Amino acid sequence: MQLYSPWALLLLALVPLILFLTRRRGLWANVRFSSLRNIRQAGVSWRIRFRGLLGLARILCIVLLVLALARPRQGSKHSIQSTKGVVMELVVDRSGSMQAEMEYQGQRLNRLEVVKKVLADFIKGGNGLEGRPNDLMGLITFARYADTIAPLVHSQDALLGFLKQVQLVTREEEDGTAIGDALAHAAARLHTAAVDISRRNAALRMEKPAEDERQIRPDFEIQSKVIVLLTDGRHNYGKYNPLESVELAKKWGIKIYTIGIGGGESFMRIQTPFGEQLIPTRQELDEGLLKEIAQRTGGFYSRADNAEDLRQICARIDQEEKTEIESVEYSQYEEKFSPLALGALAALLAEIALSCTLFRKIP
Repeated sequence: MQLYSPWALLLLALVPLILFLTRRRGLWANVRFSSLRNIRQAGVSWRIRFRGLLGLARILCIVLLVLALARPRQGSKHSIQSTKGVVMELVVDRSGSMQAEMEYQGQRLNRLEVVKKVLADFIKGGNGLEGRPNDLMGLITFARYADTIAPLVHSQDALLGFLKQVQLVTREEEDGTAIGDALAHAAARLHTAAVDISRRNAALRMEKPAEDERQIRPDFEIQSKVIVLLTDGRHNYGKYNPLESVELAKKWGIKIYTIGIGGGESFMRIQTPFGEQLIPTRQELDEGLLKEIAQRTGGFYSRADNAEDLRQICARIDQEEKTEIESVEYSQYEEKFSPLALGALAALLAEIALSCTLFRKIP
């Protein structure tokens, strides 16, 4: 509880003065009697005894009115967190070539497993990566066809659950590298999400008008739209040409970071009648295309030959795509003026009513 106008309490100093003036005005004139015996025998009526209630009612009225002018109010503090974050689609190649091995913390894992482990740190944080807890992130995988594995979500745990389920293609008719389709699909999903968020925020401002605009700030606003493409191959399937998809992304203000996984000569672990064998393989990584995709949209291209390279690339993306979080605190007050003013009015009316009825004085 606090007073908005505490200076009004100085008016309470007038109460003794008002009582003094009231008492002076209320002094009765002297009347001479030959004897007071009959008057004393008559006693004092209850009306005389309780006539002092009129003065108390007047004092109560003045005190309540002064307190009302001081404007006591009870407040509570509220905090609103507004995030200007990144809407990001992770686009991961799961074609057969991603079965080639790659180094991860002294182990030899296939490229897809390495990508999954590093992306898990990129999302949640760990092993030198900060994590992206305040962003809206989704997951798309592709081989011959592009598929949405995870919708755009804020939940890191949900996204990690979807990421763990990603597996290499197992059927030859599903194998391939449809980079163009994957980029077009990711760009369309980002654009749709941006439109939906913009409409939702506009509706929020219209439905909840407030004197202070800070109180109606949306909890999430888009700062940038990003695609992170991870592939080890060359575009060879799909409806869309990669550069056509790039123009679509550019039109919608989407930045694309491209990451080349491995490349050159590597080994693939396969099962044979004689047991598990390491087969040398050479995958053509189209670095020229990946560089052009990134350059046209304002991103960058980088190649990862091992897990540490990939982790450093993710750290660089973290530096490029920062999330702004603004916390606004405000106080909301409930005015107590009305109850006090009504109390003062009730005391005044009570004094007037009693002075004209029960405690009426006839000169």
